[in-house]
Amino acid sequence: MGQKVRPTGFRTGIMIDWQSQWYAGKKEYGELLIEDARIRRFIKKKHPTGISKIVIERTREKVVVHIHSGRVGQIIGKKGEKIDKLTKQLERLLHRHVEVKTIEVAKPEVDAQLVAQDIAEQLEKRVSFRRTMKNAMQKAMENGAKGIRLQLSGRLGGAEMARCEKAMEGSIPLSTLRARVEYGFHEAKTAQGHIGIKVWINNGDYLAAEETSDGHDAQARQVSKKPARQGKR
Repeated sequence: MGQKVRPTGFRTGIMIDWQSQWYAGKKEYGELLIEDARIRRFIKKKHPTGISKIVIERTREKVVVHIHSGRVGQIIGKKGEKIDKLTKQLERLLHRHVEVKTIEVAKPEVDAQLVAQDIAEQLEKRVSFRRTMKNAMQKAMENGAKGIRLQLSGRLGGAEMARCEKAMEGSIPLSTLRARVEYGFHEAKTAQGHIGIKVWINNGDYLAAEETSDGHDAQARQVSKKPARQGKR
C-alpha cells in the first residue's frame, strides 16, 4: 500500500520553516504549544475563510501573529477597526502583549488552503462539484501552477451513499523534497452532511527559484560595476 505524508510536514525544517517560531524550556513548552493552538482556533473562528496560514513568533515581551490571507481588507476593517479589536481580544485571552500583522497572498488561485476554502464555499451554495473542481484546476494552471490534485469525499451531489471523487492535472511529485508542493484541507458544511476537500498544488521548484534570484542579484552586481559613460566635451 502507498504511504502518504502531508507535504508541508514532510518539508518542514528542510525546505520550509516552522509555523511556530520560538524556543522554550521543557516546563514552558507544553503551555506555549497549547496557547498557539488557542490563538489559531480563535482567529479561524472569527475568520472561517480567507486565511492561508498563521505564523506565530514569540519574544520575552510580546507575541507576534502573522496572518497570511487572500482577503486582508476583511481582517483589517475600516481604518483598522477589526484588527485592533482582534488584538485586544487576543490580549484578553492570553494575558500577554500581542501584535497582529497581516500579509497578503499574491496569488490565491495557487494557494492550496485558499483553493480548498473557495471550493467549500461554492459547494455550500449548491454549485455542481464537478464544475467547481474543473474551474479550480483551470484557474490554478492558468496562474502558473505546475500541477494540481483535488479529492472530495462525502455525499457529493446529495447522493445517498458517500463516495470519493478525485481529479488531477499536471504533475504532483509527493516524494520530491525540492518540489514546492502545498497542501490544503477544508470541510464544506452542506445540508446532506460534511464534505472533506483536499488540495495538492505543485508551484515549481524551491531550488530553481533560489537560483533565479541569485542570478538576478549577480547580474545586478555586474551592472553596478560598469563605469558610467562620460559625455562628449
